[in-house]
Amino acid sequence: MQELLYLVHRIPYPPNKGDKIRSYHLLKHLSQNHRIHLGTFIDDEKDWEYVEKVKELCSETCFVKLHPLVARMRSLSSMLTNHPLTLPYYRDIDLQVWVNNLLERQPIKNILVFSSAMAQYVDISCSTHRVIDFVDVDSDKWRQYSKTRTWPLNWLYQRESKLLLDYERKIAKDFDSATFVSETEANFFKQLAPETAASITYFNNGVDADYFSPENDYSNPYLNNINTLVFTGAMDYWANVDAVEWFAHKILPSIRARLPLVEFYIVGSRPTARVKALAASPGITVTGSVKNIRPYIAHASLVVVPLRIARGIQNKVLEAMAMKKTVIVSPQAAEGICAVHGQELFVENDERDFADRVIAQIKNGPNVTMGHAARARVLEDYNWKKILDRVDTLLLQEQTNDTDKNCPDNLQNQFMSSGNKVA
Repeated sequence: MQELLYLVHRIPYPPNKGDKIRSYHLLKHLSQNHRIHLGTFIDDEKDWEYVEKVKELCSETCFVKLHPLVARMRSLSSMLTNHPLTLPYYRDIDLQVWVNNLLERQPIKNILVFSSAMAQYVDISCSTHRVIDFVDVDSDKWRQYSKTRTWPLNWLYQRESKLLLDYERKIAKDFDSATFVSETEANFFKQLAPETAASITYFNNGVDADYFSPENDYSNPYLNNINTLVFTGAMDYWANVDAVEWFAHKILPSIRARLPLVEFYIVGSRPTARVKALAASPGITVTGSVKNIRPYIAHASLVVVPLRIARGIQNKVLEAMAMKKTVIVSPQAAEGICAVHGQELFVENDERDFADRVIAQIKNGPNVTMGHAARARVLEDYNWKKILDRVDTLLLQEQTNDTDKNCPDNLQNQFMSSGNKVA
């Protein structure tokens, strides 16, 4: 088994949110054929209980506590430089020392960096092959955020978007391969950084279709005799907050004017004060963290994903499709997902169309045909096993005879992209 250094900006467990789902399945899969040396942050006190679970998949680990408030204050130091806020947010001397020592004392053959913020721990002077999984074009999220804010935040977010894109382009140029979460996302970055196009590829997110199975028996968490719309996700994430606020204020009132018994459930951990305030409106319930989101998906009349700020692939959409639910999404939430409007899900652009589609689907009752087609699509294109088998061909080490060529002192890392494309 070969040695692999894996740097992740957040502990890859539990797989209960977008980035953790992807980083965990990568870890689990790669641990089958590699000795993993994992360096990562923990930004939620509850996640410390999962350290031993993660260690089971690793040869060596370095867990660093990240205090969000302290990190935000630290990130402000970049205002005195020409660097993005993101870098000092995730900068830690202890983790850097651990990485440096590891590369000096272990025969590391492969380096995989998850998210742009962690690339700063890998010395760009190393003549090694390195792979970075950007996942999404994070700089464009900041551009989208800037459109929703007034001065001075819109200026600050525009600055972050520009400087982070400059950094992403530099990483993509310095690293030998860069991956994204979908072909759409990869092509978008190629447009932003055409000089790096040859090294850009992608592999999709997947869904544990056995876990998100409609055949399991779930007790109904809802009141009887109501038509329920559900949105799932981490409710301290800005894009999710914006989505439920937009739906609650601009779409749900039109729906309830014609169907007064419709209820909107917002299901997800750490709801912000703004999200909790929505529960004061008629027909809205905010659950907070739940042990299992599957019963809420299984017994909902419809799953709605009205994201206005999004990049990459939305796992919440795929999970609902896997459970044979009718899903109504915004174009932003559908981006990157290979699914046919009207056959496997519905994509609605504006407030009126979204409300009309919800009303029509509730009146028509469960769309069994769409449910079957949605799950079939997930099984075909978003099955983790199929996807990660492709990753094995993407992350192939190139063997060389120059075993004495070291970085920093005694190592050479070789990652090669097989054809630079995952079909």
